Amino acid sequence: MKKVIMLALVICGVQSYTASAHHAFAQEFSVDLPVDLNGIVTKVELINPHSWIHIAVTNAEGVEESWMVEGGSPNSLFRQGITKDSIPIGAELDVFGYQARDRTLKAVGRDISFADGTPLFFRGTRVPE
Repeated sequence: MKKVIMLALVICGVQSYTASAHHAFAQEFSVDLPVDLNGIVTKVELINPHSWIHIAVTNAEGVEESWMVEGGSPNSLFRQGITKDSIPIGAELDVFGYQARDRTLKAVGRDISFADGTPLFFRGTRVPE
């Protein structure tokens, strides 16, 4: 009986941990903090629950910043034909999105495109239009 109770507690703990890792747009990002970024891809992470594109952005003061742009889950992206090869390291991206509420260098991308204007459908979180 003790083993069954312990197993149940472990399962509940794991489920609550994974549930807290997934979030709604408004929980982490704010429509009051729009960002318009242009940067060079330095890393692509197709990981659960949300994928990330890391881009090097030069800010208004000329300082390079490392931004993380959140996208959809790997499964949703794969179904749309997006793989790591779809977003090459060194590619230039234009990103319009919304910054994290805590004002860290994280954003959720609403509109993402390559420098030549080719759109990249990377979002999965329900982002306001």
